[in-house]
Amino acid sequence: MKVAVQCVSPLLQRSLELFLKDSLSTIKHCDVVIRDKKVFDNEHMCLIIGNDESASLQKPFSKSQLYMALENLIETDKDRERVIEIVQEPKESGAQDLNDFDLLEKRIAMLTQEYQDNIIKTVRAFYEK
Repeated sequence: MKVAVQCVSPLLQRSLELFLKDSLSTIKHCDVVIRDKKVFDNEHMCLIIGNDESASLQKPFSKSQLYMALENLIETDKDRERVIEIVQEPKESGAQDLNDFDLLEKRIAMLTQEYQDNIIKTVRAFYEK
């Protein structure tokens, strides 16, 4: 994972650069941008660090909390892409309503299981600190 850091606070900027020194990248080539201020950006996933409730990661934070927040952001994006693929998947020709319902039921079960796995993984990571 490639990460770019764009913070108004020079102290936070430098701290994040030290934490993420092996993953740093330019804004053009990154997967995730970490900021301390909300900026409209459709090109990159953003992790917002701050004191307000809308921030993705609250200050103060540890290195492990930073990595967990980044991991959760990536997982959330992957889940969003899976849901979009499932919803936009074309219907099979000649399928009956019952088969459509069975297919929908299987998709919901799959998504529920993935969600449950992600929650368990997050809880385990939290308690393994």
